Amino acid sequence: MKDEEASQPTLGRPPEPRTDWWHLLGRLARKIFSWKVLKTIVMGQMVSLFICGTAVTSQFLAETYRVDTPMLQSFINYCLLFLVYTGWLAFRRGENGLVYIVRKKWWKYILLAIVDVEANYSIVKAYQYTTITSVQLLDCVGIPVLMALSWFILRSRYRLIHYIAVVVCLLGVGTMVGADVLSGRESGNATSMLIGDVLVILGACLYAVSNVCEEYVVKNLTREEFLGMLGLFGTFVSGIQLMIVEYSAIGNIEWNWQVGLLFAVFALCMFGLYSLMPIVIKLTSATSVNLGILTADLYSLFFGLFLFGYNICCRSAE
Repeated sequence: MKDEEASQPTLGRPPEPRTDWWHLLGRLARKIFSWKVLKTIVMGQMVSLFICGTAVTSQFLAETYRVDTPMLQSFINYCLLFLVYTGWLAFRRGENGLVYIVRKKWWKYILLAIVDVEANYSIVKAYQYTTITSVQLLDCVGIPVLMALSWFILRSRYRLIHYIAVVVCLLGVGTMVGADVLSGRESGNATSMLIGDVLVILGACLYAVSNVCEEYVVKNLTREEFLGMLGLFGTFVSGIQLMIVEYSAIGNIEWNWQVGLLFAVFALCMFGLYSLMPIVIKLTSATSVNLGILTADLYSLFFGLFLFGYNICCRSAE
């Protein structure tokens, strides 16, 4: 009898709620380590490695072999996109076919191609003036620009923590530019490093515009349309600019197997980056992708320290 009374709740007082912490932790773990999240993380890190690959090869070409042909490097990538994705669209019919898309939307994709080509040109050109670590760290300035464009164009909304992160990001950019100027004064090339930093910031802002357009196209149309049109008009725009600004520079390249290999690796990394980026953006968003691939800065920092001999202040080791 006493056991039955003890097992019953006290009258007038509700039973205390039981918290199944193991159940809550299990739900949280299943949410965090779901297949979609893991797939997004893995693909995001692949994108980061592709970005790091383009950075390392560009730095080698600029610093070791004195190759100053940023447009040629990008032109090869656009040719690959043209051969694969524009060719893919050519076999389609109807509204998803190449002829229909070009006839209806050609001017939009030409503008997008100009933005993307100049973004690539600015970033790769910056390696002629500054270091791989400065380029990879400064390109985070594109994140606040991307957030602003997503707010107005894609109607994205953010929380207070996002705005705090933007402020921290901008403070970091200002600190990085200042560090480059100070270290450049010691080595006598402050002006060159400042030019490189400006090119990186310009390229990052143009990339933000391109990424917002990319998110809109891949979520409302198709990935193949975006890459096919970028391959078509990117090859056209970069080809014209190549003939105008780099005709003599290409003739001055001292070709050997090392230079050819670096061009090939750069082109393959860029092609992999462009092919994978729309998939990750479709799963998440352009803002999330750009936040996730900040690990490319860490990878590039390691390469800068061990391959190019930069110290923590981003100067060449004496």
